[in-house]
Amino acid sequence: MNTQKISIIICSIEAGKFARISESYKHLLAGHTLEIIGIHDAKSLAEGYNRGIEQSSGDILIFSHDDILIIDPDFHEKIVSRLETYDVLGFVGTNRLITGTWFGAGQPYLHGVVSHARPKEAKLTIDIFGVADWPVISDIKAVDGLCMITKREVATGIGFDAATFDGFHLYDLDFSFSAYRAGYKLAVCCDIPIIHESTGQFDSKHQEFANRFISKHGKFLDAGTPADNRRGQQKTPAGRGALLPDYHALLRTWQPEVLKRTTAAIHREALTAS
Repeated sequence: MNTQKISIIICSIEAGKFARISESYKHLLAGHTLEIIGIHDAKSLAEGYNRGIEQSSGDILIFSHDDILIIDPDFHEKIVSRLETYDVLGFVGTNRLITGTWFGAGQPYLHGVVSHARPKEAKLTIDIFGVADWPVISDIKAVDGLCMITKREVATGIGFDAATFDGFHLYDLDFSFSAYRAGYKLAVCCDIPIIHESTGQFDSKHQEFANRFISKHGKFLDAGTPADNRRGQQKTPAGRGALLPDYHALLRTWQPEVLKRTTAAIHREALTAS
């Protein structure tokens, strides 16, 4: 029996969301040793997560948004076994980083799957970025921060740059790319259904923090033109989405043969657009 303790760190200013996500993790990890650390007055996500690291005692640390739902009874088994090979696990990410967004390089460099839900709406999306391998994509350089799972040594060794990223953007890109630059192994898990209640919109602050990210990491980024700027105004597709009526339909769609066929179509479309 695996006895590693898991610390889940959540920055949340909404009591209802924090209660819901806490119960979700308790159910998901029932029978295993865990602690849930809530940071309710974070000055930034980087500052809040650093405080969470200091308070934590787990062997595995999960940095989680308060508006996600993971639907996988084998979640514990999967992350523990994969952390024997990898140091940081995410759900979507890239193996080519050229700018201040994880999806900036476009296809075929994007990987993973995530579902999105909008508040007070019954339907879900499934957004497929790429499932060239199953169940794990290796050689990843950066991941999205909706949920990042790490070994303790990575969290304490890398930490979050709260001086540079003193807001609520790019803390995740900086943390994961810094881990990659330090020689840690990153991967994207494709077989763990996850729902994110987010619109995915960027506010005016995002570009400011993207500029800070490029100032910090610019000489280590890959060469290339951001996908949205290729061929004038024509966009290279980041991924492919579908609207689904409920989570039963989501789980029926979240199957390797479906996701791999869709990935092949995405790559063909990207090749045509380039």
